Order: sequence, then structure tokens, then C-alpha cells
Amino acid sequence: MIANLMMYARPETEAATIRFWALIREGLTERGIEAPEDLAQDAGEFGVWTDPNLVLSQTCGMPYRLWLHDRVGLVGTPDYGLEGCAPGHYRSAVVVRADDPRETLSDFREAVFAYNQTFSQSGYAAPYALCTGHGFWFENRVQTHGHRLSARAVAEGQADIAALDGVTWRLMQVYGELSDRLRVLCWTGESPGLPLITAKQQEVGAIRAAVVQAIDALDETDRMALGLRGVVGIPKVAYLSVPNPPESAGARPRPF
Repeated sequence: MIANLMMYARPETEAATIRFWALIREGLTERGIEAPEDLAQDAGEFGVWTDPNLVLSQTCGMPYRLWLHDRVGLVGTPDYGLEGCAPGHYRSAVVVRADDPRETLSDFREAVFAYNQTFSQSGYAAPYALCTGHGFWFENRVQTHGHRLSARAVAEGQADIAALDGVTWRLMQVYGELSDRLRVLCWTGESPGLPLITAKQQEVGAIRAAVVQAIDALDETDRMALGLRGVVGIPKVAYLSVPNPPESAGARPRPF
């Protein structure tokens, strides 16, 4: 058995995440579903997502629609209550240095764009859709392997612009991580948020009920720290209908 909740993990929310998992595990046990005592937060993402013994994890929308949707069960989509988004949806903050004088997205067409992965919805696909709608895509790109690393690359001058998951950006603002050195130039369009998944043979409905029960049981401090409002039932077709950048389908980092 394996489980993790790594997508928005950061030191300041680690304790709240552990307590959240304990509540989920309690609900799973009540429903006769075995679950590991501890989260495997340091395990490789694709190894977790495709593990036949997966109990619960959270993935990004693009890996789900490209490679996982027919191999896992869709538990539901956490609602983080992001401003400007429908429940269970999110968008990306397009950030630049606070002192950069350029004012519009088109002003950055020759800039260096930092991105986490080409299979990231919020870090790559969403800004790709936004920019191509303005008639360009960044010729100069640098891969960072993480949203917070992309933010740092912009703040420190290795890049000029990046797109950050709206939840990640909100957490960076809460904890004062580089947010005073960056500003939001604009926002991408919204898309379904990061779905919770389980192994295909698992009881999806029972797992969803355990997660909902756990969110309801969180104390207010932990709920605010994690930013959770509930779980939304966004259908698979909504994820599959989001377009992919042309280079992303072949971007899978390792065989699975």
C-alpha cells in the first residue's frame, strides 16, 4: 500500500498534512479500506501514481489526461477556493520581477520563460494556450523542475517570466517566499484542478467519502493552512478536453 499528498507540500504545512492524512486513514479504516500509516512524500511521482497498490495520491491534470486516466480511479478534485475560479478549478499566475518595466504579455515575447515540466498543466500548458492566443510562444525557455524553482529563477534573473499554479502562488504569498520580488503580470485561463487518484481496482466512492469526511473534520487552523474547501466531482471528460501543447505528449520522464 502507498499514499502521498505531495503536490502542494512545503515545510510550513507538513504537520497539517500529516493530521489530514490521519483523518483520511481513519475514514478509510471505517470503510474497510487498508491504508499505510505514513505518507510516502519523498517517493517518485510516477512510481506512486502507477503503483497497483496506490490508495490515494494527487496528480496534475496533464499527466492524468495523457497517461493515467485509463489506469487509475478518479476520486475527485479538491476545491481550494481560488479567487476567480469555479469550485475545483485553478489557474496560473504569470509572474515577472517586481521591478521589470514591461507591462503586457506581448512585451515578453523575446523573454526567457521558466517552466517546471512540459507535462505541467499550470506551468506549461496553460501559459502555452495563453501566449499562442496572443500569437507567440517563448523561443527562449529554461526548465527548473518545480514551480517554486521557476519563481526563484525569475526573482534571481535567470529567467524573466514564469507561470505558477495559483495554489502554489497563494502559499508563497502567505509565507513570504519571493512574493515581494515578483508581481503578477496576468493570469491564464482556468482548468480543472489537480485530481485525487487511486488504483483502478480501489473503491473510488468510499475513498472520496473518507476524504470529504476528513476535510469536514479538520480544525480551522489546518483547513486554512491547507486551503481546502471540499471535494468536487469533475468528470474525466472535462480533463480530457483540455488541449495539450504539441511537445508535451512525448515528455514522459521515465517508462511506466
